[in-house]
Amino acid sequence: MPRPPDIGWQYGTMIGGHRHHVQCNYCHRIMIGGITRFKKHLASKRGEIKGCDAVPKEVREIIAHHLATRKPRRPNKRRRKTAEGTSSAPISANYSVESDASDPDMRDARQEVLTFNEAEVHSQRTSEQQFEIGTRGFIDAFSCIQYKDEQDFMPTRATDIGWAHGAMVNGDRQKIECKYCHKVILGGGISRLKQHLAGERGNIAPCDQVPDDVKAQMQQHLGFKVLENCNAQQNTEEYTGDALKVTPISPTAASHRRRGKDEGYSKKRKKVEMLRIPQGSTFPLSTVQLSFASQEIIDQADIAVAKFMYESGIPLSAANSVYFQRMADAIAAVGPGYKMPSHHSLKGKLLSRCTTDAEEISKELRKSWEVTGCTVLVDRLMDTAARSIVNFFVYCPKGTMFLKSVDVSQIETTLEGLVHLFESIIQDVGPGNIVHFLSDSAPWYKAVGKVLMDKYKTFFWSACVNHCIELMFKGLSEMDEVYGVIAKAKKITQLIYNDAWLLDLLKKTTDGRHLIRPGMTQSITDHLTLQNIFSLKDALQQMFTCDSWEESVLSKQKLGMGAKNIVFDLQFWQSCANIIKVSEPLARVLHLADGGERPSMGYIFDAFEKAKKDIILAFDNQESDYLPYLGVINRVHDEFHSPLHAAAYYLNPSIYYDTRFFITNVIQKGLLDCIETLEPDLTAQDNITKHKSFYEDSLGDFSRPLALRGRESLPPAAWWSMYASDYPDLQRFAVRILSQTCRMPAFRRNCYINEYAHSSKNRLERARLNDTTFVHYNLHLQEGQPVATESKGLINGENDLLSISSFDAGDWIEDPGILEVEGINLLDVTLPGGPPLPVIDKAGNTSDGNLVIDD
Repeated sequence: MPRPPDIGWQYGTMIGGHRHHVQCNYCHRIMIGGITRFKKHLASKRGEIKGCDAVPKEVREIIAHHLATRKPRRPNKRRRKTAEGTSSAPISANYSVESDASDPDMRDARQEVLTFNEAEVHSQRTSEQQFEIGTRGFIDAFSCIQYKDEQDFMPTRATDIGWAHGAMVNGDRQKIECKYCHKVILGGGISRLKQHLAGERGNIAPCDQVPDDVKAQMQQHLGFKVLENCNAQQNTEEYTGDALKVTPISPTAASHRRRGKDEGYSKKRKKVEMLRIPQGSTFPLSTVQLSFASQEIIDQADIAVAKFMYESGIPLSAANSVYFQRMADAIAAVGPGYKMPSHHSLKGKLLSRCTTDAEEISKELRKSWEVTGCTVLVDRLMDTAARSIVNFFVYCPKGTMFLKSVDVSQIETTLEGLVHLFESIIQDVGPGNIVHFLSDSAPWYKAVGKVLMDKYKTFFWSACVNHCIELMFKGLSEMDEVYGVIAKAKKITQLIYNDAWLLDLLKKTTDGRHLIRPGMTQSITDHLTLQNIFSLKDALQQMFTCDSWEESVLSKQKLGMGAKNIVFDLQFWQSCANIIKVSEPLARVLHLADGGERPSMGYIFDAFEKAKKDIILAFDNQESDYLPYLGVINRVHDEFHSPLHAAAYYLNPSIYYDTRFFITNVIQKGLLDCIETLEPDLTAQDNITKHKSFYEDSLGDFSRPLALRGRESLPPAAWWSMYASDYPDLQRFAVRILSQTCRMPAFRRNCYINEYAHSSKNRLERARLNDTTFVHYNLHLQEGQPVATESKGLINGENDLLSISSFDAGDWIEDPGILEVEGINLLDVTLPGGPPLPVIDKAGNTSDGNLVIDD
């Protein structure tokens, strides 16, 4: 803590417990350099720091008089003493303490470091000291040696890296001249020079003539100093046998230790505290932008990571995990010598800790179910061992949690077995908390949903909207016209995605865009890709008429000419346009369902109605044109519809108060069904039907200006929570309906983790695998990472289209085959002015032994 007698602390505030970081109480500017520099700021002393514009005149006069009348401090003679017989080896620059001349405490701290290092030369290196010296060696990689030819321009025993780039003026270490721009820096010492060279703004103007390598060196050095200071303030480490114990220290204790006033604080403890980077540090390295290593060292680290991934068989998409870089940062914070967790730790205490963390978050989610209700999600998949796996999730607006994974291979075709399983989930979640039960539309699961609805009469079952749109796309693809157009489009992509040169030509023509737009199922991929190809029509035609294409041998081959003919076929593009008139509105519904920003329940009914109207308008109301397509859509939509969708449509204020809204028989019946089912109390039912007229007529709080503006901006459930407090039964009813979802969790289902979890027949091992699955899914759901924003619908972000580990593009990228024409293979293409391209097989290997990689 600062010494109370100094007058400057009456007008400034110490920042972060660091006495050299002072914030002005008047202009709020933060000064780095100590209390003396701050007082010069208040006194507006020109030449060293910008004066304060907001300081009162009387304060400025007081500080100016104080600076003019203060006595110069006597020099500390301890700094000039040198222990007899000690080595003259320089001390690491990273442990030198630069201070303002007005700060004797920091000079004393520096003397303690110097004294300690001198004493260390004569000490015997025990096993504990070997660790300390090894750590210091890591840090000293960023320090510099003394420059003997410039001794006259540096302080005695100066070892700081900054003295290689500046010189004292008239022997005053507070006046330093930059060797590059020759600016004389007054005040702040060598630290201010390093900030000047590093280009750090705020305390001094950057040097505009410093070489880039020197600037980078200064930035690295200052970044490491920040890390060191933060760790030194937060932790003191001490050894207890072979284990390292981290003990937090208070600012008061730290101050006493720096001054040497703590009698029980031994030199050995000081040594450990000053030299060691805390093992458990969680300091965010990215915030100081550290970059210590050379490019060669970075390349070696990249190779080490790559070899681990390849040898272990870990899917390369794991590199997209948000935890991948966090892991690297955490290891770097510990420093050299970190030992990775063992196999036993990963399946023991670390797994137990992660499971506990996930359970704590799940408990917090459970607390909100009583208020908002929840949706039970039943996600069914088939693993590589042909087992039927069901993953159970629970959704609420606060978040989605993974509940459990069950192998249902033996009971999937028995109604009693599935009912018994689902009832156990209902009892775990709580029948009164469940508003919606969601699964796909498979016959057995649909039958189970109806049985449970009839038994409990407190919730509704419906099919997942993503699965329904998938069935709509699949039904459209089976139509003769659509099937033929998709087959022709695949001939274009198969040719391009099996030839490296042609794929590169496509990227140049389309500014890096791909033809294929992936979805989580084949039918969704088909229609999204067809839309994408249609949008790139001009670019494709330009590619197939450019000189590079015309001069290539591929343009003379059968498949090449066939693909070109398709690209210039007017009937093909007309058919594409007709299909897109249907698929594009459905894709918008899919995008709304996968958006995830708001619960989708309040919007899904309106989205389907708009999609149907858009299809009719796209065909200019010609029934003969749109009826075949709407027939497919309506058959699936009838299976999907639920009273919840109609009631949520009515209760969504952004839709209800729109001038185009009108109540149909379907909406009225859906609303009444929800009142009778979700609210078992008869009095509450009466209150809901009576008070809904206030909502319909926009009376009471519903008519407030805030409520009117919030109809569009607020999520529907939040709007009801805020403006319907006068009608609690109606409010609870609306919030519980509008807080539900219509889609499955937005992440890529991991068949491997499910197969792994259900592979063991040992009870203990199976329990551990269940914990692993629990942690795996909940980490995905809690983080909301980009790679996990993939549902049964759209895939967001970048994808490696040639990698089956990312997603399966199906026959859109299949090898069209190699045809022999006059002894030349189809893909053995001669480039204009270059050698023939190697032939690429289905595995991506080329005839020259290289692997085709898509950047």
